[in-house]
Amino acid sequence: MRPPIDGILESSLYVSDVPRSVRFYEDVFGFRVISDFGERGCAMNAGPRQVLLLFKKGASRAMETPHDGDGELHIAFAIPSAALTDWESWLETKGIPVEEKRTWELGGSSLYFRDPDRHLLELATTGVWSVY
Repeated sequence: MRPPIDGILESSLYVSDVPRSVRFYEDVFGFRVISDFGERGCAMNAGPRQVLLLFKKGASRAMETPHDGDGELHIAFAIPSAALTDWESWLETKGIPVEEKRTWELGGSSLYFRDPDRHLLELATTGVWSVY
């Protein structure tokens, strides 16, 4: 029998400037650092039982750990449907352009925008997936 799983606990982004990225995620989302890895990066509370890891690109290689990556990645954050318009306004006040707004077949909506390292961030409402 397959052992149980409780979902995704953490996601990682690889960034060129950790302090700049921390400021962005604190300012835009209200995430807080819960563990500091020094020059390597940090862990941020990204919601109930959810962690966003920010690693400095290449900083873990010398430590011979498997944590490293490159390129523009994608992460979606769940938001209530009623908050979609508020998020659009919030991003506008922060000077963050929305690259795309999409309504999905199941009735959900998504807003897409970029962080300072050009990772594609998505704010998704219920109805984007059959499981959400």
